Amino acid sequence: MKALLIVAHGSRRKESNDEVRRIAARIKENSGPAFNEVTCAFLEISSPQIDSAIADLADAGATEIKVFPYFLAAGTHVVSDIPRIISEERAARPGVVFEILPHLGALQGISTLILSQIYKGLPTAPQLKALELETD
Repeated sequence: MKALLIVAHGSRRKESNDEVRRIAARIKENSGPAFNEVTCAFLEISSPQIDSAIADLADAGATEIKVFPYFLAAGTHVVSDIPRIISEERAARPGVVFEILPHLGALQGISTLILSQIYKGLPTAPQLKALELETD
């Protein structure tokens, strides 16, 4: 079974966590055959945390888990915390293949997406083209 785990920071504000859950649900609805399961987890403050979400996915039969860091910048959580947690899970679950995907801010086309929202509905919107972003 293939799974996508969307990892966000977590917030004391319930509505913020619910927003991440809704995004995960929409991605699941639109992922087609790419994933059997799409869910989210949080680094801190909120539940489920990453290890719990991975345990649930593994218990449900996941053999491949792609981890998508839902972060705009490559700060400590993206560069250190998430890789450390996934490394621990890899060691604990040798039957599961893990892949950490590029974080949200590193995705090709993110700048075009932002600009398209800024210029949305403006009669003088410039021609937008997808920009390639360098990633580490």
